[in-house]
Amino acid sequence: MLGTLVYVVPGFFAGLVQSITGFGSGIVLMTFLPFVLPIPQGAGVSTLTMSGPNAALVWRYRRGIHWLHIIIPFIVYSVVATVAVHVGQNLSAPLLKGLLGGLLVAIATYQVLMQYRGHTPSHIIWPVAVVFMVVSGFFNGLFGIGGPLMALYFLTESRSTTEYLASIQTFFMLDTVYVTTLRFSQGILQLHHLGFVAVGMVGAVLGTVVANRVIDRLNLDRVRRIVYIFIGISGLYYLVQSVI
Repeated sequence: MLGTLVYVVPGFFAGLVQSITGFGSGIVLMTFLPFVLPIPQGAGVSTLTMSGPNAALVWRYRRGIHWLHIIIPFIVYSVVATVAVHVGQNLSAPLLKGLLGGLLVAIATYQVLMQYRGHTPSHIIWPVAVVFMVVSGFFNGLFGIGGPLMALYFLTESRSTTEYLASIQTFFMLDTVYVTTLRFSQGILQLHHLGFVAVGMVGAVLGTVVANRVIDRLNLDRVRRIVYIFIGISGLYYLVQSVI
């Protein structure tokens, strides 16, 4: 019971981070949930917790949605996530977290250096984009964490902060509906998990309200810097988690 009530705190920070950077709620929530739930169930609760604030952000930025930029990445991502949900309980979590952490640190370091040197990418070539979708879908199915690489993809495809947030929040809304349905159908999520979701969602809504007072003051370059830094911090966290 205490663990359920305390969940409002990580829920708040998840809403705050997600609303400013466009992703990261899963990373914040999964620092707490594995202490009170098995990883597969924690991943499901994490995804569903942000559904309310996610829908609100989609509505707010609806004018910036470009469906052609979203549908194909979502199809690739969801196919891989489906496979990951099925096989996730048979894989070594420390190894996978270590691989994910190393990848995120490398990407963040590269992007920060490129931006510092004035070479911010304007487009990601399709082979690289497909790799991003596959890796993101895989780790989303396992841990409910698919945001960092998709954030990078949508950043390079967007011309403004509004378009970026519209694209990635719509993508996550589709992901939430699909993957949550899959987890319930597989028995990974059950009705008694909704208590965690409800408490966390209260915190997430509060975090979103606070973030909305900040985000309109940020331009896309500043959002990029925040995203890259948070990707790097996330990677370091998972590298540490893989060895302890």
